[in-house]
Amino acid sequence: MALEMKVPSPGESITEVEIAAWLVSDGDYVEKDQAIAEIDSDKATLELPAEASGIITLKAEEGDAVAVGDVVCLIDTDAAKPDGAKKEAAESPKKEEPKKAEDKPKADAEKKDAETYATGSASPAAKKILQEKSIMSKDVKGSGRDGRITKEDAVNAVPSMGSPSSGNRGSERKKLSMLRRKVAERLVSAKNETAMLTTFNEVDMTPIFELRSKYKEQFKEKHGVGLGFMSFFTLAVVRALEMYPDVNSMIDGDYMISYDFKDISIAVSGPKGLMVPVIRNAENLSFRGVEEEVKRLALRARDGQITVDEMTGGTFTISNGGVFGSMLSTPIINPPQSAILGMHNIVERPIVRDGGIVVAPIMFVALSYDHRIIDGKESVGFLVAVKEALENPEELLMDNNVKRALEL
Repeated sequence: MALEMKVPSPGESITEVEIAAWLVSDGDYVEKDQAIAEIDSDKATLELPAEASGIITLKAEEGDAVAVGDVVCLIDTDAAKPDGAKKEAAESPKKEEPKKAEDKPKADAEKKDAETYATGSASPAAKKILQEKSIMSKDVKGSGRDGRITKEDAVNAVPSMGSPSSGNRGSERKKLSMLRRKVAERLVSAKNETAMLTTFNEVDMTPIFELRSKYKEQFKEKHGVGLGFMSFFTLAVVRALEMYPDVNSMIDGDYMISYDFKDISIAVSGPKGLMVPVIRNAENLSFRGVEEEVKRLALRARDGQITVDEMTGGTFTISNGGVFGSMLSTPIINPPQSAILGMHNIVERPIVRDGGIVVAPIMFVALSYDHRIIDGKESVGFLVAVKEALENPEELLMDNNVKRALEL
């Protein structure tokens, strides 16, 4: 019996996917639940498992766009499983017979006979001239006895500058994945359809460094996750969103939709590019809860297991370009959201503290926002609130009880 395998729906509102890669070949025997293909939607790359065991017949090519519900392959469930590995795979390849010395071209032998210990060597005067010109002896043909490089050869030698046509000039044309194309489309849309503006500030990370240095070992030992920067930033954002609810809003035509929950999207790098999974109801999470959720989502994104539902929604985004060494950037809003916070690398810089100059770990932060519904007062106030919480986490994020906040 031939079982028709149809494209499942990866998520709500998705009507079409693309065959990113077949993981099997036409005519292969596949086992039930074996991953047979990777399919791209406009939100994620997912694996397609075999619905039964049997011989597979492919009905679509890599790169084809297919509608949800279309047949992409047939599986002959009556086909018998082939016997063990192919015999030729077990056979060791025949060793190539070494070439006999007499088979070498006579020209090579003649050339070798013509060369002596002096070939390519330079006289002391020639060697000095070549060093001054930064020319290697091997790049100069000697006119002296037995190929020796003379002073005249060195004087006349010209450094090789290459040529415009030298070097590899190959190129490759590769179709963008559906996910990459959708990301590009959304980013261009965000730039063209929003009144995007960015405001900046700097954060003295000393208090967070001190807290992490003091409690990170206890935290990891008790909870099994590290005490990273994301929990501090996420909870600082939650606090700032409470103070400035317009930043936690979206525009819908002539209306503004505001939310009383904080679903925080976090931008992470996955095997197929940028992924933006969502931490649901971050306002209800502790430091441990945020760190556990960040780790879970990051691992799923890295392993290609993230689902569309886990990346759908989100009322605000945090992007950490600092992990790649970014000093400063203007992050692009993740539509239909209205704002995004950009984190950057932490660098020791001189700052003024208590009237004196000190060296401190400083991070530049950026808030890009849609000026159609968020005014300058709210955007700047929001970023200042984030800064205040990060520079005084013990009071503003931990209610002056660090051990209780970290559940130690």
